Amino acid sequence: MTLIRLTDVTKEFPAAGRGGQPVRAVDAVSLDIPAGQVCGIVGYSGAGKSTVLRLINALELPTSGSVEIDGRDITTLPERQLRALRGDIGMIFQQFNLFESRNVAGNVAYPLEIAGRPKAEVKARVSELLSFVGLADKEKSYPEQLSGGQKQRVGIARALSTSPRILLADEATSALDPETTQEVLALLRRVNRELGVTIVVITHEMDVVRELADRIVVMENGRIIEDGPVFDVLSHPQQRPTQRFVESIIEAVPHGDKLAALSRRHPGRIVSFTLREGTVSQADVFRTLAQHDVQFELIHGGVNDIDGRVFGHLTLALNGTPEAVQRGIDAASRFVPFIEEAPLG
Repeated sequence: MTLIRLTDVTKEFPAAGRGGQPVRAVDAVSLDIPAGQVCGIVGYSGAGKSTVLRLINALELPTSGSVEIDGRDITTLPERQLRALRGDIGMIFQQFNLFESRNVAGNVAYPLEIAGRPKAEVKARVSELLSFVGLADKEKSYPEQLSGGQKQRVGIARALSTSPRILLADEATSALDPETTQEVLALLRRVNRELGVTIVVITHEMDVVRELADRIVVMENGRIIEDGPVFDVLSHPQQRPTQRFVESIIEAVPHGDKLAALSRRHPGRIVSFTLREGTVSQADVFRTLAQHDVQFELIHGGVNDIDGRVFGHLTLALNGTPEAVQRGIDAASRFVPFIEEAPLG
């Protein structure tokens, strides 16, 4: 079932100065997000991803097109109904946005107090959520006494306080160190899997979508340029901006100057191959080369776990007589095609 639907959505902002042109932040975007999915929207600064998030929670209304939440076109709703809708959408932020004057329990309780929930209900819900995010012992602490990871856990608990069906994460891990990022991503996976919450995360960090998302949407200049399951996009990116993002976490097949540098450091014939789940194993390739008296050294690349599936590019330096190396390549090519480029320099 589609929970979030954007249909041909455009959002323009007025020109900054007299006589200037309006800024088109989102340009003819159509996007369907099923209930229960974790969708990662990726793009460089100015790509339009933050505006898409604000369109989903109706903090911005589109210039044209429609935004539907659970089948309701929110662009037609009066403000009172929009406020009720936003109660079904939680939000977490890069800088946490906690109230410094409230303790942890008070921060989590705030949306429930605004909604007019009874005090006993608020107290029980806060206790439940702090246990869920692992902060049951911090309810009386203030934000200044917490680490960045703890602050984000409070932010997640607060976002979940009204039991939303949708959670929007705006660069939620950008201010965290790598270890804390992994802890927060693990918590968000629990939110999705145990609570069934649909998550839309915007980020410029491909590690985040690899670890968390089911699907990647890549934006550039306000448009969606690539969209697909995480494994498909990371293992076979189609557009150059997507390729640059992927290369930040997965070593590409070396070419040009990088290949020339490897060639200078490693004697032998340099070949690369791509390892994909269900097609070939490293052991098959390595065993075949050894059977043909070819010595080999892994000089570049690596293997990645993407959504529980194996993918990576491996580059080898092969040594032996020219005839033996060629026989080894020919035999191993039964399993996988080799890529071989002439190095520069």
